[in-house]
This record gives sequence, structure tokens and C-alpha cells, in this order.
Amino acid sequence: MKKLLVASSALAAVAFAGQAYASEPIKLSVGGYMEQWMGVADQDRDSAANINAFQSDTEVHFKGSTTLDNGIEVGAVIELEGQGGSSNQVDEQYLYVNGGFGQVRLGADDSAADSMAIVAPFVGMVGVNDEDLTNWVDAYAIDTVPSDGDAKKFTYYTPILGGFRAGFSYTDDSTSETNNTATEGDNVVSGGLEYNADFNGWSLGLSAVGENKGEGNWYSFGTNVGFGNFTVGGSYGHLEGDYGLTDRDTAGGDTDSYDIGVAYAMDAAKVSLSYAYADYANGETNRTTGEMSTVDLGLAYTLGAGVTWKTSVFWFDDDNNNNSFDNEGYGAVTGLRLDF
Repeated sequence: MKKLLVASSALAAVAFAGQAYASEPIKLSVGGYMEQWMGVADQDRDSAANINAFQSDTEVHFKGSTTLDNGIEVGAVIELEGQGGSSNQVDEQYLYVNGGFGQVRLGADDSAADSMAIVAPFVGMVGVNDEDLTNWVDAYAIDTVPSDGDAKKFTYYTPILGGFRAGFSYTDDSTSETNNTATEGDNVVSGGLEYNADFNGWSLGLSAVGENKGEGNWYSFGTNVGFGNFTVGGSYGHLEGDYGLTDRDTAGGDTDSYDIGVAYAMDAAKVSLSYAYADYANGETNRTTGEMSTVDLGLAYTLGAGVTWKTSVFWFDDDNNNNSFDNEGYGAVTGLRLDF
């Protein structure tokens, strides 16, 4: 009887192995992007740091997948930072499993809230609702979607049903992106709901996302409406002061921010105008509280396959309650983005 069980187990193992190897092996493809920019800026605060007139952002992406005999797709994504000086050369790395049940991701990746959020449309290099502005001037970085980042996490996305999709992420240690040993980093729970649909001549996108970290939360709502060659939209975000976002929890107050924008596309050219505002109460150390406004006029022109020329002209006013951090100014940035 024992010999029969051993033989049966061996036959089952051989049969399973044969089925497993019936699928195509995973082969990684190479892609990514390179951005090279040059710009000038003028700001009122004499003690503000002088920003380098040339900025770079480059990533090399490795992606691959295979479809198993049961129809389930399994794949991997590895994104490497291309510029030197980074403390962590791996930007994101995760595996995913796709099927009729939706998608599961495991690894260092953006949270569900970050991936599903909708903000105002923009096409230039310096957006009003991200941290690119602070690459050129010393100001508060408006962000209606202040995600926890690329810490190692579990993420699940539901299938798309009638244009709706939900997502959920869980991170056990918010410092795990660059640390394999469990520390005092907070658990992060992230989630979102989105709706995307195309109608007769127009489209609609809606999102409601948020995260909990420690004792605090943030949440954001966004929408984009497309009609003809135009896209208009915006977002609103609320960040609690005890969320504990790095270097922003000194004052312990809440921050409310929003952005609005319009973009127009015509053949190879795109142009956008966007505005953002934040009433912040948890700024960087010594920045304390204040109000931040910024405007960006962006232009993108496709020169060829994977080659885009982008330009931004921007203005900002950081009205900080600490006069030594009060700042106002403007600037212009131009350069090329290569997608490969």
C-alpha cells in the first residue's frame, strides 16, 4: 500500500510539473523613460537655496509575464532609477497575478489610493499638484494625494464592473521600501474606488481614495471630464496633521488643498492650464502654517515615436506665517522626454 501511495504521488508530481511547464517561460522586456530638463526661476526669498538649472529623471523598466494553463497571468515589474546619487536604485519591484478574480500585487509598489487617484489634467513638466515645483524653487509642495510611497505591500484590485473598480492595499511597515528588517514603521491601510466610462463623444472619470497611517488619515476626491479635444477636471484632498507624513507633521494641524485644470489636444500638440491651492498647517520643519498658490501653463509636442518636447511656465506664492519662509516667484522649464 505504501509503495502504491509513493508511486501515485510521484505520478501526480510528474503530471503537475508537465502542466506547469506547458506555459511559456517568463521573458523580461526592457522599457522606461528619460527626462532631461533645463530651466530658470526667480524667487523673492534671498535665503532660498539656489536650484540647479539642469534636472534629470530616468528609469529603466523590466517587465515580463506568462499565462498558465488555467488562464491566470503571472508577471513581474522591476523599475530601476537611472540617475546617480539615489539611496535606493530600485524604485518599484513587485509581482502580479491577473485573473477573473481581479489583480493581486505583492512587493514594493504604489498604494491602491495613489494608483487610482484622479487629479487635474496637465501636460507640462512642472505640475501644480506634485513635488516637481520644488525641484526649481523653495516652496510648499501641494499634493492632494499624499501617498505613503513604495513600501512593500499587498494590493488587490477588483475586476472592472460597469466602469467601477475598487482597490485595497496593506503595508505592515511604512519603512520597508529600503529596510528588510521590521522597525517601528506604521501600518498603512489604503483603499479607493474609481469609475471610468466613455460615452457618445465624451468621457468621465471619478475617484475617491484615502489612507490610514498610525492615528491619522488622508482622503481625496477627483474627477476628469473629456469632450472633443478638451479635458477639464480637478481634485480635493484633506490631510490630517497626525498622519505623520515625513517632515510635515511638526505643527500637527490639518491641510486642505485642491487643484483645477483644463487641457487641449490637437494632433501632435497638447496644452494645459492648471491652478492649485493649499491651506497647510503641517509644513516642513520651521515652515509651520501658511497658504500656497501656484499656476502652470504647460505645452507638450510629440516630435516622433517616444520623443516629446515639454515646456512649463509657472508662478507661485507661498504665504507662510513664518516670514523667513515667505516666498513668491516664477520660472520656465523646457526639455525632452524619451519613452522606450
